[in-house]
Amino acid sequence: MPGTRKLGKTTDQRMAMLRQQVTDFLDHGKMETTITRCKEIKPLAEKMITLGKKNDLAAYRQALAFITREDVAQKLFKEIAPKYAERNGGYTRIIRTGVRRGDAAETGIIELV
Repeated sequence: MPGTRKLGKTTDQRMAMLRQQVTDFLDHGKMETTITRCKEIKPLAEKMITLGKKNDLAAYRQALAFITREDVAQKLFKEIAPKYAERNGGYTRIIRTGVRRGDAAETGIIELV
Protein backbone atom coordinates (compact mmCIF):
# COMPACT_ATOMS: atom_id res chain seq x y z
CA MET A 1 0.00 0.00 0.00
CA PRO A 2 2.66 2.62 0.85
CA GLY A 3 4.98 3.69 -1.96
CA THR A 4 8.63 2.83 -2.26
CA ARG A 5 9.98 5.55 0.04
CA LYS A 6 11.78 4.03 3.01
CA LEU A 7 12.13 7.29 4.96
CA GLY A 8 15.32 6.09 6.65
CA LYS A 9 13.54 3.52 8.81
CA THR A 10 13.02 -0.20 8.98
CA THR A 11 9.68 -1.56 7.82
CA ASP A 12 8.09 -1.92 11.28
CA GLN A 13 9.31 1.52 12.39
CA ARG A 14 8.07 3.08 9.14
CA MET A 15 4.62 1.47 9.37
CA ALA A 16 4.27 2.50 13.03
CA MET A 17 5.20 6.07 12.15
CA LEU A 18 2.78 6.18 9.21
CA ARG A 19 -0.06 4.72 11.28
CA GLN A 20 0.49 7.37 13.95
CA GLN A 21 0.74 10.20 11.44
CA VAL A 22 -2.43 9.12 9.63
CA THR A 23 -4.23 8.93 12.99
CA ASP A 24 -3.07 12.42 13.97
CA PHE A 25 -3.90 13.77 10.51
CA LEU A 26 -7.46 12.43 10.65
CA ASP A 27 -7.86 13.75 14.19
CA HIS A 28 -6.74 17.33 13.40
CA GLY A 29 -7.63 17.63 9.71
CA LYS A 30 -4.23 19.01 8.70
CA MET A 31 -0.57 18.37 9.44
CA GLU A 32 2.76 19.96 8.60
CA THR A 33 5.61 17.59 7.80
CA THR A 34 8.12 16.87 5.02
CA ILE A 35 6.90 16.48 1.45
CA THR A 36 8.01 12.84 1.24
CA ARG A 37 6.04 11.96 4.37
CA CYS A 38 3.04 13.86 3.00
CA LYS A 39 3.21 11.78 -0.16
CA GLU A 40 3.25 8.59 1.91
CA ILE A 41 0.43 9.67 4.24
CA LYS A 42 -1.92 10.73 1.42
CA PRO A 43 -2.89 7.29 -0.02
CA LEU A 44 -3.20 5.75 3.45
CA ALA A 45 -5.49 8.53 4.69
CA GLU A 46 -7.60 8.36 1.54
CA LYS A 47 -8.02 4.61 1.98
CA MET A 48 -9.23 5.18 5.56
CA ILE A 49 -11.78 7.74 4.35
CA THR A 50 -12.96 5.29 1.68
CA LEU A 51 -13.42 2.66 4.40
CA GLY A 52 -15.39 5.21 6.38
CA LYS A 53 -17.70 5.77 3.43
CA LYS A 54 -18.60 2.06 3.37
CA ASN A 55 -19.92 2.42 6.93
CA ASP A 56 -20.26 -1.25 7.85
CA LEU A 57 -18.78 -3.37 10.61
CA ALA A 58 -16.09 -4.98 8.45
CA ALA A 59 -14.84 -1.59 7.25
CA TYR A 60 -14.85 -0.26 10.82
CA ARG A 61 -12.73 -3.21 11.99
CA GLN A 62 -10.30 -2.74 9.08
CA ALA A 63 -9.95 0.93 10.00
CA LEU A 64 -9.37 0.06 13.67
CA ALA A 65 -6.63 -2.35 12.62
CA PHE A 66 -4.73 0.60 11.12
CA ILE A 67 -5.79 3.67 13.14
CA THR A 68 -4.19 3.73 16.58
CA ARG A 69 -7.04 5.41 18.53
CA GLU A 70 -10.67 4.33 18.67
CA ASP A 71 -12.03 7.86 19.10
CA VAL A 72 -10.38 8.88 15.81
CA ALA A 73 -11.96 5.87 14.07
CA GLN A 74 -15.36 6.90 15.40
CA LYS A 75 -14.76 10.48 14.24
CA LEU A 76 -13.79 9.11 10.81
CA PHE A 77 -17.02 7.13 10.44
CA LYS A 78 -19.37 9.70 12.03
CA GLU A 79 -17.98 13.08 10.87
CA ILE A 80 -15.26 12.90 8.22
CA ALA A 81 -16.53 10.22 5.81
CA PRO A 82 -20.12 11.57 5.49
CA LYS A 83 -18.69 14.90 4.24
CA TYR A 84 -17.17 13.06 1.27
CA ALA A 85 -20.15 10.81 0.49
CA GLU A 86 -20.64 12.24 -3.02
CA ARG A 87 -16.93 12.66 -3.79
CA ASN A 88 -14.98 9.92 -5.59
CA GLY A 89 -11.46 10.20 -4.22
CA GLY A 90 -9.21 13.23 -3.87
CA TYR A 91 -9.97 13.88 -0.22
CA THR A 92 -6.58 15.39 0.62
CA ARG A 93 -4.39 18.23 -0.63
CA ILE A 94 -0.63 18.78 -0.26
CA ILE A 95 0.65 22.37 -0.18
CA ARG A 96 4.39 22.99 -0.32
CA THR A 97 5.59 25.50 2.27
CA GLY A 98 9.33 25.79 1.59
CA VAL A 99 12.38 24.42 3.33
CA ARG A 100 12.94 23.77 7.01
CA ARG A 101 15.64 25.91 8.55
CA GLY A 102 17.44 23.22 10.52
CA ASP A 103 18.12 20.62 7.84
CA ALA A 104 16.79 22.25 4.64
CA ALA A 105 14.18 19.51 4.22
CA GLU A 106 11.30 20.52 1.96
CA THR A 107 8.15 20.83 4.04
CA GLY A 108 4.49 20.88 3.23
CA ILE A 109 1.01 20.88 4.72
CA ILE A 110 -1.35 18.01 4.05
CA GLU A 111 -4.99 18.84 4.70
CA LEU A 112 -8.47 17.52 4.08
CA VAL A 113 -10.17 19.18 1.11
